[in-house]
Order: sequence, then structure tokens, then C-alpha cells
Amino acid sequence: MNTHASTPASVFELTDRLKQLPPYLYARIDRIKQEEIKKGRKLIALGIGDPDLPTPNFIIEKLAEASKHPSNHQYPPYEGILEFRRAVARWYLKRFGVTLDPEKEVLALIGSKEGIAHIPLAFVNPGEATLVPDPGYPVYGTATSFAGGIPLYFQLRESNHYLPDFSELEAQVDKSHRQNQRVRLLFLNYPNNPTAATASLEFFKKVVAFAHKHGIIVCHDNAYSELFFDGKKQPSFLEVPGAKEVGCEFHSLSKTFNMTGWRIGFAVGNAQVLEGLRQVKTNIDSGVFNACQEAGIAALDHSEPFCSELRLIYQKRRDILVPALLEAGLSCEKPEATFYVWAKLPQGVKSEDYVLDLIQKKGIVATPGNGFGPAGEGYVRFTLCSDASLLKQVAQVLKSPV
Repeated sequence: MNTHASTPASVFELTDRLKQLPPYLYARIDRIKQEEIKKGRKLIALGIGDPDLPTPNFIIEKLAEASKHPSNHQYPPYEGILEFRRAVARWYLKRFGVTLDPEKEVLALIGSKEGIAHIPLAFVNPGEATLVPDPGYPVYGTATSFAGGIPLYFQLRESNHYLPDFSELEAQVDKSHRQNQRVRLLFLNYPNNPTAATASLEFFKKVVAFAHKHGIIVCHDNAYSELFFDGKKQPSFLEVPGAKEVGCEFHSLSKTFNMTGWRIGFAVGNAQVLEGLRQVKTNIDSGVFNACQEAGIAALDHSEPFCSELRLIYQKRRDILVPALLEAGLSCEKPEATFYVWAKLPQGVKSEDYVLDLIQKKGIVATPGNGFGPAGEGYVRFTLCSDASLLKQVAQVLKSPV
């Protein structure tokens, strides 16, 4: 007979690291969405950055072929198979003119998010700091907090084309030093989520100089480099001389090849930084399924003409949605890259209120800007991850009275 009293569920308390996370902004939005769906309403989803288009057949066929090989059914190497890392190096040389040592300067990841989330565990001690953009991808700050670090947020302002103000970064570092707090990492992301802003090589030269001056590791998230429009190719941070000495770049096959569910990406750059990340990986996760890596090789080696065709699809969608948003009274620029449109709301309108109203009155789902940080308040992010026919419907719905 079990004489132990049952443990009340209330004692299963969450850790402080989870309690300290900001409130889940989307809970109310998700509830409203579900209520509308239960009413039988079909919503047009422009909220989540998840491609609606399928993975190309040539990549799927390679996965099917590779998955039949028994050698691929065993644990994969943590750092990725050498053939995949060589394919990444070939692609970087061809696309960006950047030479990489596939054995030391390329690391396979279970999606770029995994590497971004783990890198603070390798280089940020409790009480040390990272520089994090606001608005920005929430994982940068969350990963820092989970490692016991302190995210120091710097604003990306429309008036500065959503690029950081280096005087503000300098002030953050100086203040941290006065408090005996070391700044270890700088997170950047261009082309940018959520603002769709782009950056030039001249900007990255300033980043490299800043990082050299302060001994900070640059972590550049370059997941959207291939989703550019009007022929405006986007650079790699690593194209700048000296960049490889101060940082690394994260990339993903998710957006470039419509492979979000496949969970395959990579980090490239400084060998010492990648070794730190590899050591974290060996202790808390495994490598990418070998057959996925073989499919990834096919994707990287034969990216054209697929990527060119994909860009034209998103560009067509952009050219439908942006005029519709402008006509609806929002302010936005035509993005040069990413599949996002970052729109400014009329003065005094709150992001969450606008999104909830959009769902209930128009049947359109978007993402409130303040979900990416306080500086995103007053903005809304729309995605281009719906068919052109649906975006034409959006244009008509936005014009119509409630």
C-alpha cells in the first residue's frame, strides 16, 4: 500500500528563468482566432513566417533516396557530415565570394534557431551581457536569459532605417564596463525580421570595427539573404575583411528552400566560436539526420533556377499587399528583402488592438509589432506566405467597410 500522500500539482513550480520571460503576448490573439474558426470563419493567415509553398521536388527526391541507405539510420555526427559542410563552403564561395574551411569553419545545425539559442551557453557566463536588437527575433534575448546572461536591448528606429545607432551601442558597452559587466555577444539580423530592413557592406565594416574594439563576438542571423527583390542581392557579414576574426553567421535552408519543417541549417565563420557551439551541441543534442543533409547538399548545389523563381513569386505578392496596406491607411515601405511587410499604424493605435480588430472584423491574421519588443509597439508585421489570390482578397477586404 502506498502511504505517501499525493503531491499537489501546485508545488510543481516553474523555474525563475521561465517566470522571467515576458508574458505570452499571443495567448489572447490565439484565443480570438480559435473563436472565429469555431464560428466557421476561414481566416487569411499573414501572421507566421512559414512558407506556404512546398519544398522543391528535387530536394524531396534526394531525401527519399538517401533515407533508404542503412548507414543514414544511425546517429549523425554532431558537426554534420563533411560532404554537407563542403557543400555549404561551395555555396558561400559562389554566392558571397567567402572562402570557408569546411572542417573548422562550417557547423551543421538543427535549424539556425538551435544554434542561435545555444551560442550564449558557450560564451556568456551568468551576469555577463549580450547586445540584442529591439524589435528583433525573440530568441536572442531568451537564449541570453536562459544562459544566465543579461540582454541589453538597443533600438532599431525607422529614422535610422532600422540599423543600430553605434553611439548607443558604445554607450551600452561603456555603462556595462563601469558596472564590471562584460559584454560578450552582439546579435544582428539583416535582412531583418520583423522590419524587412537591409544592411550594406559599409554597415558591416562598422560592425567589424566595433567588435574588434570591444572584443565582442558578432552573431549575424542571415536566414533571409536569398529572399531579395528587384535584383538587390544581399551581402554576407563575412564578406568584410576581418569579419571572420570576430564572429559567425547563421543560415538556414528553411526560408530559402521552403524547408521549415526539415530543421536543417548551419553556422559559419570563426573556428573558435564554432568549436564552442559544437561543444554545447555534443552535450545537449544530436546532429541533423544524414539523409536531410544529403538533401541539403542537393539544395545548395542546385539552388538556381529555383531561388530566382521563388523570389519572383514573393515579389509579386509584395506588390499586391503593400499598395493594399497603404490604401488602408497604414504606412510601410516596399521591402527589398524577406517575406515580411512592416507597417506603421496610425498615431495612438496599439499593435495588439489593431491585430485583434483585424481578425474579428476582417478575418485577417497578422502579428503585433510589440511581440518583437517594446520598440515594435505601433507597428504590425504581415507575411507574404499566402497565395497571390488570397492577397488580392486581402486587398479587397481592407477596402471594404466593416
